[in-house]
Amino acid sequence: MAEHDIDVAAYFARIGYSGPPDATLETLTELVAAHGRCIPFENLDPLLGVPVVDLGPTALGDKLIRRRRGGYCYEHNNLMRYVLQHLGFEVDALVARVVWMSTHGLDGPPTAEDHQALAVRIPDVDDVFLVDIGFGGQTLSSPIRLVAGVIQQTRHEPYRLQTYGRGYVLEALVRDVWQPLYTFTNEPRPLIDLKVGSWYASTNPESPFVTGLTAALVTDDARWNLRGRNLARHSRSKTERTRFDTAAQVLDALTDTFKIDVSGLGDVEARVAEVLDS
Repeated sequence: MAEHDIDVAAYFARIGYSGPPDATLETLTELVAAHGRCIPFENLDPLLGVPVVDLGPTALGDKLIRRRRGGYCYEHNNLMRYVLQHLGFEVDALVARVVWMSTHGLDGPPTAEDHQALAVRIPDVDDVFLVDIGFGGQTLSSPIRLVAGVIQQTRHEPYRLQTYGRGYVLEALVRDVWQPLYTFTNEPRPLIDLKVGSWYASTNPESPFVTGLTAALVTDDARWNLRGRNLARHSRSKTERTRFDTAAQVLDALTDTFKIDVSGLGDVEARVAEVLDS
């Protein structure tokens, strides 16, 4: 199978997309929204000791489309990359250093380049667009132009890019404060760099994907975030929080709220219970 070959019809069915398969900004925007509604961010494989190293279209199509699972940044964004390339978009893979929710933010020591995003070019359009459907609870819900110094409205919060070093920092307006999410350059990265980053993120014993449970989904009117036993629903007007007492309740949320098929994962409830009690 060629790198960009993917069962696009199955992907469209998975995300409920029935629009035209044209390489336009409208199509790109609708695909990002539909993907965010239907395919959750989740880290069950790293949590269960399963490294995420195969980022090819067959493996990602099997997991995220056929088996109705979710994944993290390398899985979401590479699946989208294959789909967009199939449709006629030009797409480069980018890597980033995450500073969101870190203790020192931009002032601390550099973090690993273990996040992936996409730079997307549309035929006959001068602008390049940043697409990132794999940043969990604060993921971009719309494409934004890859240009610094402009506030850009998404389906949810405003975002902006600022110049930083040799590249950019992506910021989101969260509770009326501009919060830095990650830094990156627009240097395209080959698949081997993505595999190395994914292996590191999914096997490093200090990685939050190995040591804790997280899931996220971006609907039209809310952001759903699960961290351990804590579930939050962030809407434009309020935040609602639920704290689960047991691993069984957390599993119910994974299947009912995030629509994750956890069958065939072994004793996932025992592993969830283990990290909840750690």
